[in-house]
Amino acid sequence: MKVVDARRARAGTGAWLRCLDFLVLPCLLVLAAALFILVIAVPLALEEQLIFSVVCLGAALALRRTATRLAVLAMVALSVIASLRYMYWRLTSSLGFETWLDMLFGYGLVLAELYALTVLLFGYLQTAWPLRRKPYPLPADCDVWPTVDVFIPTYNESLEIIKLTVFAAAGIDWPKDKLRVHVLDDGRREEFREFCESFGVGYIVRPDNNHAKAGNLNFALTQTSADYIAIFDADHVPTRSFLQIGMGWFLKDPKLAMLQTPHFFFSPDPFEKNLNTFRSVPNEGELFYGLVQDGNDLWNATFFCGSCAIIKRAPLEEIGGIAIETVTEDAHTALKLNRRGYNTAYLAIPQAAGLATESLSGHIGQRIRWARGMAQIFRTDNPLLGKGLKLGQRLCYLNAMLHFFYGLPRLVFLTAPLAYLLFEAQIFQAPAMLIVAYALPHILIASVTNSTIQGRFRHSFWNEVYESVLAWYIMRPVLLAMVNPKLGKFNVTAKGGRIDQSYFDWKMARPYIVVLTLNLIGLLVGVVKLGFDADASVVTLLINLVWTLYNIIISSAAVAVASETRQIRAEPRVFAALPAMLTLADGQTIVCQTKDFSQRGVGVSLPEGVQVARGEQVLVSLFRGSEEGVFPASVVFSNDRTLGLNFVDLSLQQQSELARLTFSRADTWAVAWGNGEVDTPLAALSEVSRIGLRGIALLSKATLAELLQRGRALSLSPKSILRNS
Repeated sequence: MKVVDARRARAGTGAWLRCLDFLVLPCLLVLAAALFILVIAVPLALEEQLIFSVVCLGAALALRRTATRLAVLAMVALSVIASLRYMYWRLTSSLGFETWLDMLFGYGLVLAELYALTVLLFGYLQTAWPLRRKPYPLPADCDVWPTVDVFIPTYNESLEIIKLTVFAAAGIDWPKDKLRVHVLDDGRREEFREFCESFGVGYIVRPDNNHAKAGNLNFALTQTSADYIAIFDADHVPTRSFLQIGMGWFLKDPKLAMLQTPHFFFSPDPFEKNLNTFRSVPNEGELFYGLVQDGNDLWNATFFCGSCAIIKRAPLEEIGGIAIETVTEDAHTALKLNRRGYNTAYLAIPQAAGLATESLSGHIGQRIRWARGMAQIFRTDNPLLGKGLKLGQRLCYLNAMLHFFYGLPRLVFLTAPLAYLLFEAQIFQAPAMLIVAYALPHILIASVTNSTIQGRFRHSFWNEVYESVLAWYIMRPVLLAMVNPKLGKFNVTAKGGRIDQSYFDWKMARPYIVVLTLNLIGLLVGVVKLGFDADASVVTLLINLVWTLYNIIISSAAVAVASETRQIRAEPRVFAALPAMLTLADGQTIVCQTKDFSQRGVGVSLPEGVQVARGEQVLVSLFRGSEEGVFPASVVFSNDRTLGLNFVDLSLQQQSELARLTFSRADTWAVAWGNGEVDTPLAALSEVSRIGLRGIALLSKATLAELLQRGRALSLSPKSILRNS
C-alpha cells in the first residue's frame, strides 16, 4: 500500500510540475518580451545612448573572438536590439519633415531602411544556426539501391561542354543497371544524337519548346521511369560520388522529395575575372550555397536550384512535374513540394562543378531572370498565403523573394546623402550627434555579426558591390512582374564562350557611371560648403561626406566590374595538383604532378633538373588511388620545370576515363570550398577601396580612349577631308 501511495504521490507531483511548467513558461516568455521591448523603446539622453552603444559593440567584438554557436546567437541578439532601437528612434523622433522636398527624400530613405532591416532580421533567422547535415550511409546491399534517371537538359551549349557532363554522369559510382543517362536536347542537333548513340546514353527530344527548361524536363519525365531523377545543367559536371553521398537520406526519410547540393564553379564569374579575385574573395553565390541553403535546411525549406539535385519521381509527378508558371521553375517546384507536406534537404558538399557566366551582360541577364521569377512567385504563389507551409518555411521563402527587391533601396542608399549636399533637404529631423549615436551601432554591430556568421562565404562590403552592379537592371523586371506576372520570358544563360579582346562595357556601366558622377559632384559641393559656408552644420556635413565617400568607393568598384578582361580559352583550366607520370618516346618515365587540367590538355610540374622538349610526343598517366589512365599527348609549351600538354586523338572511352580522373574527383572541389581567407571587415574595406580606385582609373582610361577614337573618326569623315583639302 505504501508503494502504491508513493507512486501516486510521485504521479501527482509530476502532474503538478507539468502544470507549473505550463503556467511558468508563458509567463517567462511574456516577461522576456516585455524586457526586450523596454530595451528597444526606452529613451536615453545622448551620453547614455553613446555608452549603451559602446557597451553593445564591445560585447559583440568580445563574442566574435569565440564565435561559438551560442556566441553567434548572442551577437544576433545584440544586433537585433541595436537595429530595432535605431528604427524605433527613427520612426518616432526623426520624421518631423517641414517641406515637400524633405518628405520626398526622407520617407524614401525610411522605406529603404525598413526594407533593409526586414531582410537583415530574416537573414539572421536563416543563417544563425545552419543545420550542417552530413551524408547518410546507404545499405551495404546494392540490390536495394533505387534506379536513377540522370537528366542533362541542353539548348544552345556546345557539344564539347555536353560531352564532359555526359562522361562524368555515366561514370557515377552506381550499379550500371540502375543508372540511365539522358541528354534532353531542345536544340535538336544531329551531332548530339550521333554522340549519344555512339557513347550509349539516351537522347530525348520533344515536339516543341514550350516552357523552356521546365517543359524539357517534364517531357523527359513521360519518357522515363526510374524511381529518382538526378538533374544537371549542361555545364555541371557531377562527381563519381554524387549519388552515394546524397541518396542515403531518401532511404532514411520516406517523406524526402528533393535533395540539393551546391553549385560550384571551376571558372571565374565576371566579378572574379574582371576584378582578379578568383578564389581570393568568395563569389556572389557562395553565401547562398555555403550558408543560406544550410540555414534553410534547418527549417525544411531547402530550395531546388535547377541542377546538382536529386528528386524523387512520385512526389514530383504528384505536383504535376517541374513548375511552369514562373521563370524560376526550380525554386517554385520546391515550394510546391513543401506545400504538399514533403521534405527537402541540403548537403553542403560540392558534388558537381560547372562553368560560371563569362561576361557581365550575361551575368546580369541571368540575375534578371532570377529576380523576375522570384517576383512572379511572390505575386502568384506567395509563401505567406495558402496551406501547407510552417512559419519557418514561409519566412525562408519570403526572404528569398524579398532579396530580389533590393534594386530601388540600393539606389536610394547610393544617392541619399546627395539630398542634403545638393538640395539641402533635411532627411533626418534630429541633431547630428544623436543620429550618429543611434545609427552607428546599428550599422557596426550588424556588420560585425554578419561578418562572423558569413565570414567563410562572404566578405564584408562585397554585397553592396554586387547589389550596386545589378540594382538598376533588376529593379524594372521585378516591379513589372509585381504588376503583371506574365511579363517577361525565359532566357538561357550562355556558357563556354570567349572574349577575344579586353574592352570596357559602356552599356552595362552607364548606371554606375551616373551614380559615381553624382556622388563625386556631391563630395565636391560638400567640401566647398565645409570650407566656405560659415552657416553650415559641420557635423551634418561630415556625416554626409563620409556616407558619400563610401558610396563613391562602392560605385567605383561597380564600374571596375564593367572592364571586361580578355578570355581566350573557351575551356577554362582547373588548377589542381594531382599525381601524374610522363612516359617519353624512348621509354623513360618521369614522376611529376599536374598544375592544371582541362578537357583538351594538362599542365605539369617537372622535378628539378628535368626538361622535355617542345613538340615531343608523350604518354600522360593520371592516377586516382590505384586507378591509372594513360593518354597520348604532345608538348606544346616547355619552360623550365613547367610543361603544357595537349591530348592527341583521344577516343570516346579515353575522354570518359579522363573525365573520371579529373573533373569527377570530389576532392578537387572540396579543397576550395569555404577554405579561403576568412573575412575581416577592415581588410575587406581596404580591398574594395583599392578596386574602387582601379575602377576610376579604368573609367578614365576608357573615356580617353573613346574620345581619341571619336576624334580619329571625325578627322577621317568626308566633311573633314574636304575641309582639309
